[in-house]
Amino acid sequence: MDCPLIDCHTHIGVDPAFYLRGHFPYAQDYRALADQARRNGISRLVTFPFVAYFGQEGLAVPAPWNERDFSVPYAFENRRMLEEIFELNADLASIALPFAIVDPARRQEEQAKVLRSLHERFPIRGIKIQPTMIEAPIRSLLDGGRVLVNLAAEWNIPMLIHSSIAPADIWSQASDILDVAEARPDVRFCLAHSCRFHRASLERLGRLPNTWFDCSAHVIHCHAAVAGMDIVAVPEERLDTDYSRPEIVMKALYDFLPDRMMWGSDAPFYSYAGTHDDSTLRLFSSYEREVTALELLTEREKTAICHENTLQFLGVRDV
Repeated sequence: MDCPLIDCHTHIGVDPAFYLRGHFPYAQDYRALADQARRNGISRLVTFPFVAYFGQEGLAVPAPWNERDFSVPYAFENRRMLEEIFELNADLASIALPFAIVDPARRQEEQAKVLRSLHERFPIRGIKIQPTMIEAPIRSLLDGGRVLVNLAAEWNIPMLIHSSIAPADIWSQASDILDVAEARPDVRFCLAHSCRFHRASLERLGRLPNTWFDCSAHVIHCHAAVAGMDIVAVPEERLDTDYSRPEIVMKALYDFLPDRMMWGSDAPFYSYAGTHDDSTLRLFSSYEREVTALELLTEREKTAICHENTLQFLGVRDV
């Protein structure tokens, strides 16, 4: 393929909540991300900070960091990411497509003000939200968080949102994200993680003109389906395919919505390990494995989900 292949979903920085709670992964620097992408034939990276933020309610910040102003969600994390890319690693900055991360439910006006200031110094190509880990209802974008959607519309940039179908996850249900997208046809939205293979959500996504999905952390989601875990749709509500073969699932997703699918690794969250209710959950993949899951797609199909569809989502002709 002559066109640059785009990874539409990666993280850099530090997740203090994961680190303090003994979960994995909890950190990744931009240079390491760029290196593993290059080794696997990926030449552009949509990237955003890790999920928890310093100053988050219930997350103590140790001295001397507590002397810094962490009162506005993600103000520090977004600035730190952009400086790491464009100042500390200027030789690799051209491959980055940075998204700012936001909290949809807290201090939204102040976040918008900070983002405007950052946008004067650095390019911001989109907005990322992970509502579950910070317990921030995504439906907040329909009221107090509207200012953040308005900013995306003003700058003509998209929003990429972590999606869930687990009943216990009241913050980031795929159906709620689709409600937001339907209410805001002036903004482009991506539902991450293939809507957890939930067929009805994917069908609805396909009917809306301003929605895409990414297949980030694909391999461990397939493993979760085989194991019957509740982080993916139950069998009777799933897209019908062979989840023991991530390559087959990838092809099935493409065939189902070929013009709305984007490939992303979720680096470094293609793996996850943590202790919950006295048991340890381990789901491991790798950047290389996420790339090889594309192997049943033709070159034309790979170009669609690793380049063309992503350009449409980004609202640009080239990167």
